[in-house]
Amino acid sequence: MNRIGISGRIAKAFIRSKLTPLIVIAALLSGIFAVIVTPREEEPQIIVPMIDIMVSFPGASAKEVESRVSRPMEKLLWEIKGVEYVYSIARPGMNLTIVRFYVGENMEDSIVKLYNKLMSHYDIIPPGVSQPIVKPRSIDDVPIATFTVWSGRYSGYELRRIALGVCDEIKKDKDVSETSVIGGQRRQVRIILDPARLRAYNISSFQIISSLQKANFVLPSGAFSTGNREYLVDTGQFLRNSSDAGAVVVGVSEGRSVYLRDVASIKDGPEEPSNYVFMGLGPAVAAKGVDQKFSRAKEYEAVTFTISKKKGANASIVAAGALKKIAALRGTYIPSDVQITTTRNYGETAKEKSDELLEHLLIASLSVIILIALALGWRESIVVAVAVPVTLALTLLVNYLYGYTLNRVTLFALIFSIGILVDDAIVVVENIHRHFRMHKIDSLTAALAVDEVGNPTILATFTVIAALLPMAFVTGLMGPYMRPIPVGASAAMIFSLLIAFIVSPWMSYKVLRRIETGGHGEEKTGLERIYEAVLGPLIDNRRRRIAALGAVLGLLALALLMIPFKVVKLKMLPFDNKSEVQVIIDMPEGVSLEKSASLAGEVGEYLKTVNEVTDYQSYIGTRSEERRVGKECSEGW
Repeated sequence: MNRIGISGRIAKAFIRSKLTPLIVIAALLSGIFAVIVTPREEEPQIIVPMIDIMVSFPGASAKEVESRVSRPMEKLLWEIKGVEYVYSIARPGMNLTIVRFYVGENMEDSIVKLYNKLMSHYDIIPPGVSQPIVKPRSIDDVPIATFTVWSGRYSGYELRRIALGVCDEIKKDKDVSETSVIGGQRRQVRIILDPARLRAYNISSFQIISSLQKANFVLPSGAFSTGNREYLVDTGQFLRNSSDAGAVVVGVSEGRSVYLRDVASIKDGPEEPSNYVFMGLGPAVAAKGVDQKFSRAKEYEAVTFTISKKKGANASIVAAGALKKIAALRGTYIPSDVQITTTRNYGETAKEKSDELLEHLLIASLSVIILIALALGWRESIVVAVAVPVTLALTLLVNYLYGYTLNRVTLFALIFSIGILVDDAIVVVENIHRHFRMHKIDSLTAALAVDEVGNPTILATFTVIAALLPMAFVTGLMGPYMRPIPVGASAAMIFSLLIAFIVSPWMSYKVLRRIETGGHGEEKTGLERIYEAVLGPLIDNRRRRIAALGAVLGLLALALLMIPFKVVKLKMLPFDNKSEVQVIIDMPEGVSLEKSASLAGEVGEYLKTVNEVTDYQSYIGTRSEERRVGKECSEGW
């Protein structure tokens, strides 16, 4: 008994222990918990701190901004530890400096270091230069969902107000970081001065600006007590509408007050358009559930709003919560004749990817179990059917505790590791089965069988880990992107080794009790006889061996030729499941907004003829025109 190694001792300790089934149950429950609570995203979240620094220098030329702001600031920023790149854009009157830190640098620490560097040098800011505005940027700033508000009745100005109200409600979700609205016209009180009246009353435009600034404020003016109560007094009020603006006194003429309405016309309404958003419907619009009363022959003025999630939040849950909130706002914030179309939902696509990979993970596990049943027997397959899910469950728990999300890289790592993590359980089960056939069936026999293959199993496991771990030390952007593969696969191998020494002997002792004993382990199965019948003639005959080797090389050559002839597509990760296409129209400088809108409309007319298109949106004056294609669109369109 003293000669039993560490693997045999572990097996002996757990083979009859009451804790072993509890370990199995706890591991499976932990895996289910990890799948439920782990955030689901499309790609691994790569931390690359980027910070924008904006400075204004009114009246300065681009060359002055570069020499007095950009270059001195860059010299200071290069002194910060962890900075990889510094970019500057100098324009007349303003400067934008982008600081990019190394991959993996902590965002909060990077912001603090940058703030400290800037604040400690505020005293050397040239006269006329504003204090820097610092805005951090991260991958979580990218919107996970966009929704387009459109209607055949309301204008862009009205649709924008509806979208802002919906955004305010969605923003109440604790996992929503920010929302933004694109398109429509903001509310604006426009004051159009009448030059003739200004001359008649001897009032200048500067007097009017000064009067408006002085009238548009609220100032706390103290408090007084009366009737056993205290009252706070505020002086003045903010201008709320055109009537309030028109009632502002801007001057005095012949002993009479001159109001703003006397020298100007005042309009409370939408601002002058600076961009447009249009919604168009394609032939496949019925798939989106849009009311068929809307015509495909015209484009509708629209407004798009986006939502971004907070760091670590589950994208699919945040997007689903936004959709529920929009549905609940129908009839209150959202009129019944206003349509809201989901034009991007990365939460849904992330869930689709993770669900598909989890399904493939299940298929791969079942395939391995069926193969074991055919090769070793159904009793042995039961042992493997317990060992594989327990190993995967513990690996998923480690991914969650390590801060990884459920994305196509982490799940790819698990699918990749199934083929190797099952080896430990197979070796242990097969040897226990052999000893049970040769000797008596008891726990000591199983422990000795585990100990017999324990050292080679440990060596093989750590050999695989040693081959995978170097990938975890890759630097640059690909480092954190691919790191879940070596980390997840290595964790799976460690757990598979422990499960092979703890759970597999216990399960083998439970399910292999009824096999017949007294043999010498030399009986051949049906598969072994087929293998011997195929391999025997090749071993005995040299010509057959050479012919078989030539056939294998020929098949290998044919397989390799499939790559240049593009019979198969080589891709490490699955194809993307996005159902959208983006067309960017870069017009010459100085082209009017209406001209750009006209060209975008011509592109829209073509898209209306494409059968796979459900809807599209045109964004004019917002740097790009975006066209969205429905789920029915084929991958290669």
